[in-house]
Amino acid sequence: MTRRSWTADAEALYAASRRGVITVARLQELGVPSRTSYRRCRPGRPWQRLLPGVVLLRTGVPTRRQLVEGALLYGGDTAVVTGLESCRRQGLKRDAKPGEPVHLLLPAHLKTMSSGYVLMERTTRMPATVRAGGLAMAPVARAVLDACRRLTELAPIRALLAEAVQQLRVDPAELSAELENGSDRGSALPREALAEISRGARSAAEAEAMALWRRTGLPEPIWNPVVHDEQGRYLATPDAWLDDVALAWEIDSCEFHFGQPGYTATLARNNRYTAAGVAFVQTVPSRLRREPGAVAGDLVAAYRAAAARPRPPVRLLGRRE
Repeated sequence: MTRRSWTADAEALYAASRRGVITVARLQELGVPSRTSYRRCRPGRPWQRLLPGVVLLRTGVPTRRQLVEGALLYGGDTAVVTGLESCRRQGLKRDAKPGEPVHLLLPAHLKTMSSGYVLMERTTRMPATVRAGGLAMAPVARAVLDACRRLTELAPIRALLAEAVQQLRVDPAELSAELENGSDRGSALPREALAEISRGARSAAEAEAMALWRRTGLPEPIWNPVVHDEQGRYLATPDAWLDDVALAWEIDSCEFHFGQPGYTATLARNNRYTAAGVAFVQTVPSRLRREPGAVAGDLVAAYRAAAARPRPPVRLLGRRE
């Protein structure tokens, strides 16, 4: 394409771009002077600047994919997407929050800095690249821990790690190995959350429950066991179980109301507990955070009541994975 022809061939420019995102250097190769590229990104003109040296060949709000393409063009050929963006594009069911940066990894010897919506992290441990939708991504274990290291509260770290295990089928041992191999910076809270997951938590609520249980002073329960009645019939799979007194603790996943999905199954489970003589405590996740002292008190009271009656003839049969 010559310098005189590019203005008449917008389709060719777009074809040379990544979904409309292109570098000023590439435009120069196609015959568009750099001063012209920047002039066309001024207010009221047909293009827009995304990052230094990177433009979008249209106006309006860029899509998330266009922002990621722009970030990778800005970072260069060795840049890799990590953090939440990488996790989402490999299956994590989370929407991007407004203003959420695109987190990139870059080899330590390069000097490209963070800019605009791009969070640039230079590292001596560049991961093996995986491809997701044609984009260069860090593997999930690395990506989720890169995100966790930048969080400062335990609750969102618990939630993110539990989602990685549940939704993306990441082995907790792989997460632990990645954590140990990486920097110590920001590792204390992820290490605590991973310890909870290793003890059996498979959701953020269960991890919070484990932390709360330690406040009660009660014996350590069995997490997620399968319980059968005296005849060997399936009874339930409680979140926590104290076998010496046959006490179950259920962390129900939503605030239940009549007619809500899951209510009938929950009622049937509770009825099976009652018929088998099992004591149980039912807690909704919001109380774990809002009233931890009251929940701990409920558990202690239930344990004492269960210990005061003969243990029913129920038995464990393995554990849910």
